[in-house]
Amino acid sequence: MTIQLKFDLVRPDFRLTVDVEVPAHGVTALFGRSGCGKTTLLRCVAGLEPAVQGRLTVNGACWQDEARFLPAHRRPVGYVFQEGQLFPHLSVLGNLMYGYRRIAQDRRIVQPHDVAELLGLEALLERRITEISGGQRQRVAMGRALLTSPRILLMDEPLAALDEISKAEILPYFERLHEDLSVPVLYVSHAIEEVSRLADHMLFMEDGVIRAEGPLRELITRADLPLVHGEQASAVLIGNALSHLDDEHLSCIHLPGGMLYVPRIREPTGGVLRVRVLARDVSVARQPPLPSSILNCVECTIKEIIDDPHPGHCLLKLQLGDQYLLSRITQRSRRQLELALGDRVWASVKGVALT
Repeated sequence: MTIQLKFDLVRPDFRLTVDVEVPAHGVTALFGRSGCGKTTLLRCVAGLEPAVQGRLTVNGACWQDEARFLPAHRRPVGYVFQEGQLFPHLSVLGNLMYGYRRIAQDRRIVQPHDVAELLGLEALLERRITEISGGQRQRVAMGRALLTSPRILLMDEPLAALDEISKAEILPYFERLHEDLSVPVLYVSHAIEEVSRLADHMLFMEDGVIRAEGPLRELITRADLPLVHGEQASAVLIGNALSHLDDEHLSCIHLPGGMLYVPRIREPTGGVLRVRVLARDVSVARQPPLPSSILNCVECTIKEIIDDPHPGHCLLKLQLGDQYLLSRITQRSRRQLELALGDRVWASVKGVALT
């Protein structure tokens, strides 16, 4: 099943033109620079832009077309903003129950105690909103949105107002939300590290149009998109926790075509994991390197050599099984190693971030 988004919205200084279908499951990231139309697209889905023309269907149910426009209050969406927009005069429980009570009993698909457990709010239920941290407030905002039993959850840069400590606190709850609930999420962000950790699918937006869409892992390594040219250029790999080396505080992740060692994780063996590897943390060699402090070294094939805006550098797109790594190296290194498309090389991975 899919979500069909076909919108045309004209403003004096901006036009949104979208025609795309996205999966009705998992997390779809709306990614792009500020002002590209990400929030406007969310508002169209929520029914907050009555001037928009087009069509919106969710799992076959039509919310908008030439003949109908379902108003915002009748659209089963949950909306989480940058600032949680909670009721400060109510407790955490009061805010959660506000969303729950709005929904008819026969339409409730989640229960307050389940949401409180999922988001780690059990110990906070009696506290006032003014007595909890920013990260905790965003968890309450997520819980309130979920308790409206939405068919889609809309998140508009929910981490943008948080400091790094608060972001680190809340991200594991976002991941639990992703894993434990079947509600599709449209997630707005311009932070690629955030999107890499959470999203399955991506819409890359520029100037009110969708320049590219597809699985996240494909888009962030595409040479024709600016994602590969920034300082945060990276690849996301999917693997399985193969074994744990408790005495060395390491875990071994199996990937198609290789293995990576990471700091010890709690995931049981066999669990599916994603890792993010920055292009600047990957070096290449013609031969297997001598033993060194870098634990991770995998054999790859050069699939693309990409011009890079960093003076004197290029990017290598390396195939590892059915997945890809990026490596940013100097043009001098490329010439010295005489690298060409199709060459087999050894990629040493200096840093691996579990996402």
